[in-house]
Amino acid sequence: MVEVVIEVEVVYAAVDRQVLLCVTVPTGTTVRTALLKSGVAEEFPELDLAGCPVGIFGKVIVDPDKRLVQAGDRIEIYRPLLADPKEVRRLRAIKAAEAKARNQ
Repeated sequence: MVEVVIEVEVVYAAVDRQVLLCVTVPTGTTVRTALLKSGVAEEFPELDLAGCPVGIFGKVIVDPDKRLVQAGDRIEIYRPLLADPKEVRRLRAIKAAEAKARNQ
């Protein structure tokens, strides 16, 4: 019997560069297995594929060891945030209010 294969993309953006890797996997492959087969770990040895958050087309995958990939999926590997976006906006608003008060 012929094994049916599908193609998926794996993307990762480090601080200094980003990669998009196409990988062909058999149907029934999990997200985690597709990540391992992609070779992204060789491109970025500092990347912890066992613990990093991943998603497909911007939606976080809770259990990549159980979620199966589909043809055309784009698996995204997420980096941790360096700053909380809400906190950054709050500090920016305070700074703008202070500047406005000085100019009055």
